[in-house]
Amino acid sequence: MGPSREDVRTLNIIIVGDGKVGYTLAEHLSREEHNVTIVDTSEEALRKADESLDVMCIKGNGASITALREAGADTADLLIAATSMDEINMVCCLTAKRLGTRFTIARVRNVEYTVDASALKHDMGIDTLINPENATAVEIARLLRFPSAANIETFYRGRVELMSFRAREEDFFLGQPLSALSQQVRNLPILFCAAERNGEVIIPDGSFVPQAEDRIYVIGAPLGVHEFFKLIGRYAPHIRNVFVVGGGRITYYLSAILERMNMHVKIVELSEARCRQLSEILPHSLIICGDGTDQELLESENLEDADAFVALTGRDEDNLIISLYAMQQGLKKVVAKSNRQNYAGIARAVGLDSVISPKFITANQILQVVRGMQNSKGSVMNALYRIAGGHAEAMEFLANDTTRNLGIPLKDLRLKKGILIAVLVHQNRIIIPDGSSILSQGDTVIIVSRNHGILDINDIYDDSLLDMGAVQ
Repeated sequence: MGPSREDVRTLNIIIVGDGKVGYTLAEHLSREEHNVTIVDTSEEALRKADESLDVMCIKGNGASITALREAGADTADLLIAATSMDEINMVCCLTAKRLGTRFTIARVRNVEYTVDASALKHDMGIDTLINPENATAVEIARLLRFPSAANIETFYRGRVELMSFRAREEDFFLGQPLSALSQQVRNLPILFCAAERNGEVIIPDGSFVPQAEDRIYVIGAPLGVHEFFKLIGRYAPHIRNVFVVGGGRITYYLSAILERMNMHVKIVELSEARCRQLSEILPHSLIICGDGTDQELLESENLEDADAFVALTGRDEDNLIISLYAMQQGLKKVVAKSNRQNYAGIARAVGLDSVISPKFITANQILQVVRGMQNSKGSVMNALYRIAGGHAEAMEFLANDTTRNLGIPLKDLRLKKGILIAVLVHQNRIIIPDGSSILSQGDTVIIVSRNHGILDINDIYDDSLLDMGAVQ
């Protein structure tokens, strides 16, 4: 048997810091019916959270014993320290651990601290370190490696990829159901696993008819996904020259990764002091001191000669405007940072598909930890991604002895609506399942779902008939 609902616990969670990341987390976690307490020194931030979310708010310094005691740290399951100060986050975790909190997560942004991660975890009582800027840089680098995709998520240690793209009028697979796709496509190890249309998310079956402007998600073995992108004419040559506007932490991490990938990086940054700093720590990148939102400067620095453009200033509005300008110049890959979900929607509507949000990347990482803590006795969740603007999830599980319905063909299983078993990995073989496929113990199972809150493979089955006593 899989985990009963008693095994799936409501957690007592403390979030210290009510900035962008803290608020987003509180929103997601309270929606999943956890008991969330926010600790912050800002009355205004707490008022906003109190009015909009089902959470408890405490005004105080999250590093103080008094505030943490008041927040219930002695019995808390999880403390997430997400203030803007690394040092405060670390002290919060240390104090909470000593008071009795079971698990702690610290947001740590400073490069030096990130390098010393293992020692910090041991000395400061931190169970998980999260670095949003580094995680964002890794995500952007992945997109630059495969420029035709709007976003890329990886499963099974990189051996399965999930990519999205926007369908165009000229695509040969439009206007016909997926079941009628040519043999050439059907033989590829890929699956159309989700689609966004007019703000709605569809989990497709054989009768789904793709249309122009649909945002389509394809999952499968990297080679199969790449072949499919070549078939539909989305294959782009490798990127060599990257133009970056904004010289913050994400830019530092990204440039360090791109330098290792033998890409040439040009960075435009407004602050002279920061330019000097970047020149020292990124000797192989070209640093230009100037206003990257100024069209004349972009022209004089030969923006149109770049293969890719990345907008990483501190202002979401500037990032989107200069990204649209870069698109007009004909650059084949444009990525913009935006933490505001409504801006991301506007950007996609005008054709800017690769919009990256550090706070959502962080929220994904933490939600995965939370789901794992909730479900202590069931299948193991190895990955969790929010896709389609947060309206669907893609998850990777390991089937074990708690998994129900092993050995039964998929066509004989009753799954909840809006759920798709997208990929099975059996004895290291990647399988795009059909009706005759079965789940076996030890298989990796990748599921795409419109339902939030799937904690375990067993949550995908429709037990309503069982509950009614119709099936014994």
